[in-house]
Amino acid sequence: MSCADDKNCNETRTRRKAIVVLGLMLLIFLGLSAVSFLDSRNQVTPDTVSFDTHMAVQGKRVFQAYNCMGCHTIVGNGAYFGPDLTHLYASTGPAWLAAFLPSAANWPAEAALRAQLLNPALAADAGSNTLEAYLKKYPGAAERVHRRGGQSSHMPNLAFRSDEVGQLIAFLKYTSQMNTEGWPPKPKVDGLSFPQARQRVGLTGAGALAQPVVAAAGSAVNETGDPATVGEKLAKDYGCMACHSSAQERLVGPPWGQLYGSQVSLADGTTVLADDAYLAESIRQPDARIVAGYPPGIMPAYAALLNDDEINAIVAYVRSLQGEQK
Repeated sequence: MSCADDKNCNETRTRRKAIVVLGLMLLIFLGLSAVSFLDSRNQVTPDTVSFDTHMAVQGKRVFQAYNCMGCHTIVGNGAYFGPDLTHLYASTGPAWLAAFLPSAANWPAEAALRAQLLNPALAADAGSNTLEAYLKKYPGAAERVHRRGGQSSHMPNLAFRSDEVGQLIAFLKYTSQMNTEGWPPKPKVDGLSFPQARQRVGLTGAGALAQPVVAAAGSAVNETGDPATVGEKLAKDYGCMACHSSAQERLVGPPWGQLYGSQVSLADGTTVLADDAYLAESIRQPDARIVAGYPPGIMPAYAALLNDDEINAIVAYVRSLQGEQK
């Protein structure tokens, strides 16, 4: 900038103002940069949150690898096709997540949560080893089990490994502990009369589940006359299909397709015939004989959850998957 007549020229003053403003901006930038290297100011950080042996940092990588934000919002970021996941752990707890994530195409039933609570790590993280106490502590799980348990969902089954499920639980536990300063916002529905705005009564708390989700197998067999049909329903309700494929696809546990009547290779180098006795034992005490190539300690023992009729019904279902009833 220059003045043609060297009169009324403000060039020097303007340049000084610009330098001062630039200097202030530089100071602010340096100050904010320095603050970013300080402690989290009492904000939780992902490296301090874990579930069992899994860290939230690992779960964040799994969350990103499966592009979960393509459908879900979390901490204000993502899409709105699926529910906001920011406080999902605080609402539903780790056992519900462990039951839902491996077989997300179906909402977990009460039986699946009972099975998950047999896992000491899940029970310890939830602070409860009984279903009644769990549902009282996590009303979101009670609402989902009561209203949608056993029904299909819009989410596809994703090929999560067991360690990835644990890592995702750790990550969702971390986001539930964050100070999100009011996110996600709560909709204001006061005065609105359409059905979606009305509060649902009696859907939270353990008392909401007055009737068991899974009927007694003996009475169900008498009604249907087909143990395999009852066994299929029990397998779905108890979350068995989250780890075992009804075909020959390898998931967390051995596939059930064509399993009955085959020779199973065990971790100790021996083989065993997959007959009724072996399958029943594997349901009651899964670590009694470990299948080669699969780690122990993953499947809970169902001896305390299933009676003999229910176990026999599941065995009948597995037997039906070989293509020929025996």
